[in-house]
Amino acid sequence: MLSATAPAPARSPSSADVEWAKCIREIAEGDALALARLYDRSSSLIYGLTLRMLGNAEDAEEVTLDVYAQVWRSARSFDADRGTPSAWLVMLARSRALDRLRAQAQRRSRERAVEAPPNVPDRAVLPDESTALDEQRRRVQAALAVLSAEQRALIEMAFFAGFSHSELASRTGLPLGTVKTRIRMGMIKLRELLSESGEAL
Repeated sequence: MLSATAPAPARSPSSADVEWAKCIREIAEGDALALARLYDRSSSLIYGLTLRMLGNAEDAEEVTLDVYAQVWRSARSFDADRGTPSAWLVMLARSRALDRLRAQAQRRSRERAVEAPPNVPDRAVLPDESTALDEQRRRVQAALAVLSAEQRALIEMAFFAGFSHSELASRTGLPLGTVKTRIRMGMIKLRELLSESGEAL
């Protein structure tokens, strides 16, 4: 008689994952045709994900191509025991899309920084003030670097690029609750780090 605690049978991989795993093995051996086959079979999944995250067709197309360029370079690192090919491709796509969102947020932040605010009289910054601002900026950047990549990206987009929580959810493809939780937990961590260094947030 079977034990009531017997483990459930392992779930069989989908036919797509079996095919994609074969492609990845061949790509790891330098087979460019296998890369083309993998692209033909899976690029609609990757493009759909990146389009939801980025909200821009041109950016999604570029990131999708970046994903398959990375597959070509790192196919040897794929380990079927750690996840399915589809999960690996989705992970690469999410990582690349988040990188693109961070880069866009940083670019917009730099662009706003060089725009002089209207009707603000010029005032020379005293050396002591400049040093204090530089030190404060350094501490904030150091604290941000401690956060997880996901928390840091969302906080930078929310506070430096001005995106609302809803806009972030739409751009990243994450549930609204996940966006709020990651930002909240990231801000709590930032407060702790900055209070330890004598800064207030």
